[in-house]
Amino acid sequence: MRGPELYGRQPDNVHWSADSKWIYFNWLEPGTDWRERPKQFRVRAVPGAKPERVSIKQADSTGYRFAEGERSHNGRYSAVGFGGDIYINDLGSGTTRRLTQTVETERDPQFSANDREIFFVRGNNIYSIDLSSGFFRQVTDIRQGPAPVDSSRAQGQRGRLEQQQRELFESVRDRIRADSIARAERLLRDSLGLKPVYLQSSEQVSEFSVSPTGASLLITTRTPASGQRVNDIPQYVTRSGYTEELRSRTKVGDAEQRGRVALITISTANVTWLKTFSSDTTTGAFDLLGWNDAGTRALIYAYSGDNKLRLLQTVDQAAKLTTLETARDTAWVGGPCNECGGWYGGGAGRVWYVSEADGFSHLYTIAPDGSGKQQLTRGRWEVRDVALSSDDRWFYLQTNQVSPFEQHLYRMPTAGGSMEKITTKPGKHTTVVSPDGGLVANVYSYVNHPPDLFVLNDKPGAEMSQLTVSPSAEWLSFPWIAPEIVMVPASDGIQVPAHIYRPSDMHAQPNGAAVIFVHGAGYLHNVGNFWSEYPREYMFNQFLASKGYTVLDLDYRGSDGYGRDWRTAIYRHMGGRDLQDQVDASKYLVQSIGVDPKRIGIYGGSYGGFITLMALFTESAHFGAGAALRSVTDWSHYNQGYTSNILNLPQNDTLAYRQSSPIYFAEGLQDPLLMAHGMVDTNVHFQDIVRLTQRFIELGKTRWELAAYPVEDHAFVRPSSWADEYRRIFELFERYLPARNSPK
Repeated sequence: MRGPELYGRQPDNVHWSADSKWIYFNWLEPGTDWRERPKQFRVRAVPGAKPERVSIKQADSTGYRFAEGERSHNGRYSAVGFGGDIYINDLGSGTTRRLTQTVETERDPQFSANDREIFFVRGNNIYSIDLSSGFFRQVTDIRQGPAPVDSSRAQGQRGRLEQQQRELFESVRDRIRADSIARAERLLRDSLGLKPVYLQSSEQVSEFSVSPTGASLLITTRTPASGQRVNDIPQYVTRSGYTEELRSRTKVGDAEQRGRVALITISTANVTWLKTFSSDTTTGAFDLLGWNDAGTRALIYAYSGDNKLRLLQTVDQAAKLTTLETARDTAWVGGPCNECGGWYGGGAGRVWYVSEADGFSHLYTIAPDGSGKQQLTRGRWEVRDVALSSDDRWFYLQTNQVSPFEQHLYRMPTAGGSMEKITTKPGKHTTVVSPDGGLVANVYSYVNHPPDLFVLNDKPGAEMSQLTVSPSAEWLSFPWIAPEIVMVPASDGIQVPAHIYRPSDMHAQPNGAAVIFVHGAGYLHNVGNFWSEYPREYMFNQFLASKGYTVLDLDYRGSDGYGRDWRTAIYRHMGGRDLQDQVDASKYLVQSIGVDPKRIGIYGGSYGGFITLMALFTESAHFGAGAALRSVTDWSHYNQGYTSNILNLPQNDTLAYRQSSPIYFAEGLQDPLLMAHGMVDTNVHFQDIVRLTQRFIELGKTRWELAAYPVEDHAFVRPSSWADEYRRIFELFERYLPARNSPK
């Protein structure tokens, strides 16, 4: 159960230098010890180039040259926030100019419409620098609230005493007159400067977007929830020798923070809190997608608190909102590229966005007044990601148009025209186009080859040149199989994709048993001609096949990559349609290889562990043993962001939580069950499995065991923990499933 030191680290955080000559990424050389954290590398974007480490000193002293930044409208410069300061890169000469050097953090630089000024954020406010004169100014004065009130006049008994003093003594009246004159002069001076904008007492600015003209800006804010209760996780193996508490997360349905969005007119400090939803100004969450080049309109995504409604809206300088698209879903709004969108075309511009309006994630464009809507892609496939070329000439789309089992790069003219396929090799291509549009950095993988970095020309059918080799020589020396993709007929008539690992693939004899692996995360794509997000399980499944087991790995309902209906098929009932797909997989194994259903094992982690519990508790006739790893046992104890979309809130939809939570069905356990859980799991808390354990004890259940891992989080790190966990899984299956054994 060795990990990335064997199969390699995927090149990550891939981005280009501003001059399009270097590709920067995080990585480690093959065979590097598992304790090492990825380091920064760079490689020249030419065939045959070798990666080189970027030292900490190099990264600190020259990092602004390759950090991602904002490109000027004329394409000559890039503005970069790096190390808390602002830099300008001249893309023609290769020179760099430093604009700030302070102990405070400056971030998010943005060019003005004429490229003569840079706006940036410091603290909670916007500042600007004139690039020709170097003139530096503060643009906004946003302060923590509440706004001060005039408390010079006392009330009640004290007010009556002050009134008496004024009536009796001329000296008191003289002092009051002097104070009034001083106050008037102070207000006059303040009126000539920036006008402060006050937020509520605990409200904080979370995001800015300043118009290119510098006339207006949008802000989003968040107000932390009060009265939240956070779960504390005890750590038993500590440096101090004492038990220490680790602060974790809240549970679904607890009080949530609120947010709102405002348009601020900079010259007058006039603030308009926008009612994106008609009810009030503090419902839901917001994404700012920026301003058009003319600075006349800004683009906003607004999400309702229950995530069943997403609005795409523009706001003009007068704070008038125009709704361009209303996405409603009786389950929840989601899908790939759910937050994708922006402007193109210069001037007043045109808007592009991605929507599941027809059931699949596709690219649309629309005019900023809501007219002229166009759907640019269509079909029973998904647009996975979209990027706009720096010159607004192309949309670059990553899609699974070929099949759900591949992902390729396409380009499409923004002026209109058909898609051109850039990548060709079967597998998954995750791409970043160079700033000059000439090259493509491509992290490519196939089902039996881990991801590596390639470079190719930005043209259809271009050949790829490999720049990294990530797996160790030892890993590459083994003939890892590319499992066949089969379609499992489900009870509702749908064909469910699955990888199948056969004993014959490993030149082994069948042992009369089978295993179903259930991937985690729920909304995740694991079946395809690409490297699995479960590399250890990919290897373990082949190990099982070498011992005679037939192994299935499904993209069950709720998985990513198959459109809206597939994604939302688990709404209000996790452990419903998704579990039925595992039952149908068991029936498929019975029919296709003649295995006894009581010789079929099931295992998985996280969501896969949850499904394993539900399978053994409610569908025992179709399985003989199971291993549930880091499992959710009660969804009312999981987090807000994931759970509330699918099951609503536990206080509002008790049926959804009850029918979806294994702990309510524990009495159904009949078959042998292994549970394994990290005791420092900050995602699915160890409390989950402890509560289920107590249920087993009270129910008198005996066919279960719990393996606890004292230093492991949700995803294990130490090879010794992985090896112990999967030894236990294998021994469980060996004890109960093969035909040489009699199921008990």
